[in-house]
Amino acid sequence: MIRPLQALVPGLLLLLAASLLPEVLAQSTLRSTFPGRRVGGGTRGECSARLVANLVPSTSVFAPGSSLQIGLLEGPTANPRPLRLSFRPLNSSGSADAARSSGSQRLLPASPAGVTLLALPALKVPTVWESAYQCEEGSAAPADDPLAFVQSESPPAVSLLVADNDSTPEDKPLQSALQQLRKSCGSTVPRAQVAKAFGLADVVTGEWPAQLPVRCL
Repeated sequence: MIRPLQALVPGLLLLLAASLLPEVLAQSTLRSTFPGRRVGGGTRGECSARLVANLVPSTSVFAPGSSLQIGLLEGPTANPRPLRLSFRPLNSSGSADAARSSGSQRLLPASPAGVTLLALPALKVPTVWESAYQCEEGSAAPADDPLAFVQSESPPAVSLLVADNDSTPEDKPLQSALQQLRKSCGSTVPRAQVAKAFGLADVVTGEWPAQLPVRCL
């Protein structure tokens, strides 16, 4: 009876590998094809030009790990505006408004340049995370200005959050960096430290404060 069982083992291993292959390929495809951008803002208008960055890898796909902690970075401005965070399942169907309504939103108070950390509930499905400033309606731009609409909506940073079993080696350093930042809640950290840890040296310039406050929610 032992020899037949031994003969079955290679076949069972092949079946197991075959069953896992679609999931592995799907994960790889998701990371390479998700149309995200981890840095938002940068368009015309004081509010919509202000930088906001989700602290995720350059692919904009991130597994927060068991801590379920995420972070974002807000750039300098003379007139801070509230920041709207939205979370929705990746596979939401219908219009963009309908997709957003199927998820959840959170409005953070207007804050100066700095880092904000927050924890998520458990991720049951891949979740799209958008961060954008809530700009005032009815800007001072002329009514016939074709670009006036950008004053009332800031281009969001768009990322995809995935479960820990979908993590890759590039997630681990960022998870550690976020945990390190949490040790500075209520204090400040050097801007150079944040820029280096999250690969944002190209956008965190000398115009930023040398020390960035760390806000933990």
